[in-house]
Amino acid sequence: MKLDYLQALKRVDEARGVWILHGQEPLLEQNLLDALRKSWTKHEIERQRHDLNSVSDWKNVFNALNSLSLFSQHLALEVHGNIKPDANGLKQLKQYIQHNEHNLLIIVLPKQDSNSLKSAFFQTVEANGVVVPLTATYAQDRQRILSIEAEKLGIQLNQEAWTWLEQHHEHNLLAAKNSLMRVTDTFPDQKTIEIDHLQQCLQDQSRYSTFDLSDALIQGNLALSIKIFQYLLESGEPDSLILWTISKEMRLLMQLYEQPQNALQLGIWKTKISLYQQALRRLNPHSFLTWPQLLLRVDAAIKGISKERPEHIIQQCIAELCGKTLFINH
Repeated sequence: MKLDYLQALKRVDEARGVWILHGQEPLLEQNLLDALRKSWTKHEIERQRHDLNSVSDWKNVFNALNSLSLFSQHLALEVHGNIKPDANGLKQLKQYIQHNEHNLLIIVLPKQDSNSLKSAFFQTVEANGVVVPLTATYAQDRQRILSIEAEKLGIQLNQEAWTWLEQHHEHNLLAAKNSLMRVTDTFPDQKTIEIDHLQQCLQDQSRYSTFDLSDALIQGNLALSIKIFQYLLESGEPDSLILWTISKEMRLLMQLYEQPQNALQLGIWKTKISLYQQALRRLNPHSFLTWPQLLLRVDAAIKGISKERPEHIIQQCIAELCGKTLFINH
């Protein structure tokens, strides 16, 4: 079956079998995994994590699922990495679904394209388990999700403040949540937040934001992009949010190259279409082929899977978006 984020949150205590979480909203992934882990702790379920670097790593996943430790009766296994099982792995997955009713296999993937969603892997899980798209397509969905975050912080926003917050963050839920935390710290006695509070707080809190980084990247201004990136690092901006910003711009440029007439449908603001078109003329399309792997390296570095430093690879991504190449010795 398919569940949305809010439906999935209500079912974490009954999660069994196979769940796939996929999408590009780090806030939703983080919150759902946190809720699942809290549930596992409460029910004394053993948790393991496996990171996939090659298709052969799926063998270790199924070995773990089939061999519980002496100290636990149930196992929750998190699998991270955008590598789907081969034919043999898919066969083992089907066997696990049929014969293992008590354990839970959570597969965490980035956003998937339409072809991937139609694959035998996804179809098998959707028919026998749970697929959760980590997306919030509509404004009312984003506001519902952020309302829960605001409630956790003990605040509420009037409708004008919600509208301003969404426009300011261009639908980025993680950035919006960070702003809610900032406004709570800035106005600790204020329970109802208005536009003035948000504007004052965000203007006072930072000289540059990830939106400034986006603008500098699309304009191809390498020096300014690096300057903003360094400022964001020093001000404590999460690496995951900076990666989200960079991956969004890379994805938009690759999509616009394939669909040059569909800028508005891709979510590019009308006032910025010409900037994206100029960026495409400036960039070499062959470089697009290297971008997905570069983003995976950043993600692995942030999660501590690789020994590379995230800031080094992020700077390489920034240079690529500005039409330059950095050669970094590892």
